[in-house]
Amino acid sequence: MALEHLTKQTFLDKVFNYEVNKEWKYEGDLPCIIDFYADWCGPCKMVAPILEELSKEYSGKINIFKIDTEAEQELASAFGIRSIPSILFCPKNGQPQMAVGALPKDSMKQTINDLLLKEQN
Repeated sequence: MALEHLTKQTFLDKVFNYEVNKEWKYEGDLPCIIDFYADWCGPCKMVAPILEELSKEYSGKINIFKIDTEAEQELASAFGIRSIPSILFCPKNGQPQMAVGALPKDSMKQTINDLLLKEQN
Protein backbone atom coordinates (compact mmCIF):
# COMPACT_ATOMS: atom_id res chain seq x y z
CA MET A 1 0.00 0.00 0.00
CA ALA A 2 1.45 3.33 -1.04
CA LEU A 3 1.55 6.28 1.29
CA GLU A 4 -1.37 8.59 0.67
CA HIS A 5 -0.85 12.33 0.40
CA LEU A 6 -3.67 14.22 2.09
CA THR A 7 -5.23 17.49 1.07
CA LYS A 8 -7.30 19.51 3.50
CA GLN A 9 -10.47 17.84 2.20
CA THR A 10 -9.18 14.26 2.43
CA PHE A 11 -7.80 15.07 5.91
CA LEU A 12 -11.24 16.29 7.04
CA ASP A 13 -12.83 13.10 5.62
CA LYS A 14 -10.29 10.51 6.76
CA VAL A 15 -8.67 11.88 9.91
CA PHE A 16 -10.30 14.77 11.77
CA ASN A 17 -12.96 17.25 10.70
CA TYR A 18 -11.85 20.22 12.79
CA GLU A 19 -14.36 22.46 11.03
CA VAL A 20 -17.22 20.46 12.60
CA ASN A 21 -15.70 19.06 15.80
CA LYS A 22 -13.92 21.17 18.40
CA GLU A 23 -12.82 18.09 20.35
CA TRP A 24 -10.60 15.46 18.71
CA LYS A 25 -12.71 12.83 16.93
CA TYR A 26 -10.82 10.42 14.72
CA GLU A 27 -12.69 9.65 11.48
CA GLY A 28 -10.56 6.75 10.22
CA ASP A 29 -11.19 2.99 10.17
CA LEU A 30 -7.58 2.15 11.08
CA PRO A 31 -5.13 3.97 13.35
CA CYS A 32 -2.82 6.21 11.36
CA ILE A 33 0.47 8.03 11.21
CA ILE A 34 0.62 11.44 9.57
CA ASP A 35 3.97 12.74 8.36
CA PHE A 36 4.04 16.55 8.12
CA TYR A 37 6.92 17.24 5.74
CA ALA A 38 8.29 19.52 3.03
CA ASP A 39 10.19 18.55 -0.12
CA TRP A 40 13.19 20.74 0.81
CA CYS A 41 13.58 19.21 4.31
CA GLY A 42 16.63 16.93 4.71
CA PRO A 43 15.43 15.04 7.81
CA CYS A 44 12.04 14.52 6.10
CA LYS A 45 13.86 12.70 3.30
CA MET A 46 15.45 10.41 5.91
CA VAL A 47 12.04 9.53 7.38
CA ALA A 48 10.32 8.86 4.03
CA PRO A 49 11.87 5.40 3.32
CA ILE A 50 11.21 4.32 6.92
CA LEU A 51 7.53 5.20 6.51
CA GLU A 52 7.46 3.28 3.20
CA GLU A 53 8.82 0.19 4.98
CA LEU A 54 6.36 0.58 7.85
CA SER A 55 3.44 0.92 5.42
CA LYS A 56 4.35 -2.53 4.04
CA GLU A 57 5.04 -4.11 7.45
CA TYR A 58 1.78 -2.83 8.96
CA SER A 59 -0.37 -3.07 5.82
CA GLY A 60 -4.02 -3.56 6.79
CA LYS A 61 -3.31 -2.56 10.41
CA ILE A 62 -2.52 1.15 10.13
CA ASN A 63 -2.69 3.87 7.48
CA ILE A 64 0.23 6.16 6.80
CA PHE A 65 -0.49 9.60 5.38
CA LYS A 66 1.76 12.46 4.31
CA ILE A 67 0.93 16.16 4.39
CA ASP A 68 3.08 18.62 2.47
CA THR A 69 3.25 21.60 4.83
CA GLU A 70 4.04 23.93 1.92
CA ALA A 71 0.89 22.95 0.00
CA GLU A 72 -1.37 22.50 3.03
CA GLN A 73 -0.42 25.42 5.26
CA GLU A 74 -3.84 25.52 6.93
CA LEU A 75 -3.45 21.92 8.14
CA ALA A 76 0.08 22.63 9.36
CA SER A 77 -1.10 25.66 11.33
CA ALA A 78 -4.16 23.79 12.68
CA PHE A 79 -1.71 21.39 14.35
CA GLY A 80 0.78 24.06 15.33
CA ILE A 81 3.54 22.55 13.19
CA ARG A 82 6.64 24.65 13.82
CA SER A 83 9.36 22.24 12.76
CA ILE A 84 9.43 19.31 10.39
CA PRO A 85 9.33 16.45 10.18
CA SER A 86 6.49 16.28 12.69
CA ILE A 87 4.83 12.91 12.94
CA LEU A 88 1.33 12.55 14.37
CA PHE A 89 0.35 9.13 15.73
CA CYS A 90 -3.46 8.78 15.79
CA PRO A 91 -4.96 5.81 17.63
CA LYS A 92 -8.51 4.77 16.73
CA ASN A 93 -9.62 5.78 20.22
CA GLY A 94 -7.93 8.33 22.43
CA GLN A 95 -5.79 11.37 21.83
CA PRO A 96 -3.16 11.61 19.09
CA GLN A 97 0.49 12.08 20.00
CA MET A 98 2.94 14.28 18.12
CA ALA A 99 6.61 13.46 17.71
CA VAL A 100 9.00 16.03 16.27
CA GLY A 101 12.16 15.18 14.36
CA ALA A 102 13.47 12.30 12.31
CA LEU A 103 12.61 9.30 14.47
CA PRO A 104 14.51 6.04 13.96
CA LYS A 105 12.49 3.07 12.75
CA ASP A 106 12.69 1.32 16.15
CA SER A 107 11.10 4.31 17.89
CA MET A 108 8.31 4.46 15.34
CA LYS A 109 7.62 0.73 15.66
CA GLN A 110 7.51 1.02 19.44
CA THR A 111 5.00 3.89 19.24
CA ILE A 112 2.92 1.99 16.66
CA ASN A 113 2.80 -1.10 18.88
CA ASP A 114 2.32 0.77 22.20
CA LEU A 115 -0.10 3.48 21.08
CA LEU A 116 -1.75 2.52 17.80
CA LEU A 117 -2.05 -1.26 18.03
CA LYS A 118 -2.26 -1.83 21.78
CA GLU A 119 -6.05 -2.07 21.74
CA GLN A 120 -5.87 -4.63 18.91
CA ASN A 121 -3.32 -6.92 20.58
